[in-house]
Amino acid sequence: MNWENGGGLSPLGEWIAGGRRLVVRGSGHEHTLFVRQDGPEDGRPVTLLHGFPTSSHDWAGVVPPLTENGCRVTTLDLLGFGESDKPRHHAYSLLEQADLVQAVWKRLEIGTTALVAHDYGVSVAQELLARDSSRISSMAWLNGGLYADLHRPVLVQRLLHSKLGPLLARAMTERRFHTSMRRVLARPVPDWVLHDMWLSIARADGQLLAPRLLRYIDERRQYGTRWSDAHEHYPGPTLFVWGPADPISGAHVIARIRQRMPHAAVTELAGPPPVGHYPQVESPHEVAAALVGFLAG
Repeated sequence: MNWENGGGLSPLGEWIAGGRRLVVRGSGHEHTLFVRQDGPEDGRPVTLLHGFPTSSHDWAGVVPPLTENGCRVTTLDLLGFGESDKPRHHAYSLLEQADLVQAVWKRLEIGTTALVAHDYGVSVAQELLARDSSRISSMAWLNGGLYADLHRPVLVQRLLHSKLGPLLARAMTERRFHTSMRRVLARPVPDWVLHDMWLSIARADGQLLAPRLLRYIDERRQYGTRWSDAHEHYPGPTLFVWGPADPISGAHVIARIRQRMPHAAVTELAGPPPVGHYPQVESPHEVAAALVGFLAG
């Protein structure tokens, strides 16, 4: 990500201006999702899935190196995030998010694609693998809850996931968001980066959706065996780009990955200083370099 916030549109504004909105159907409902495609039309297809509670803009620093190296990159804001629809009383589900990703692929005529996933997007990617792994040409993972028993949500996530969640969500402010984010980031990022994240979250009062979106914690437990089997038995090329200083899904997850998947490539962003929960934001150049080499291979 370019930390030089110059004139003209904000980095988030530029990102939004480069995308469009698609109406797609998932679980019987039509929703409008924000989608971008970058790079040569005949380039190698790559799909990037973002995490909670942010948006596809997290990938802004990674996309240019991928497109410069011949990738056709598709990014989207999942339902309830960023510029996509944010229905207030919707029963958000990771299964529906997978439906919607598949619907976007169909609308954009994307067949086989490499898939890169972070955080919340990791669970969506696991479901997609479980449904049809042959559609995924290669799979790259960034910090996320690959194993439900290793997931360590921070205090604010636990509270938002509790009965107090709706009350806490109404009390969330940008300042409190910045404080929470800096607890999971191990490398410093400028305030304007966190400001853009907050703008993306708070559009259409999206911060109020956090308790509903955090139901993914329960789905991870419910589908944990199916999803861990999907990524552990995926036969294609696999890469993990991981921040070990992440308090949620850090070094303790890497240890299991190395044990269970010794064939997989691992890029551990150990620094110094080490990277935390958002590798693509904390160290976009390192993440892009790892992905470029992997996708070219």
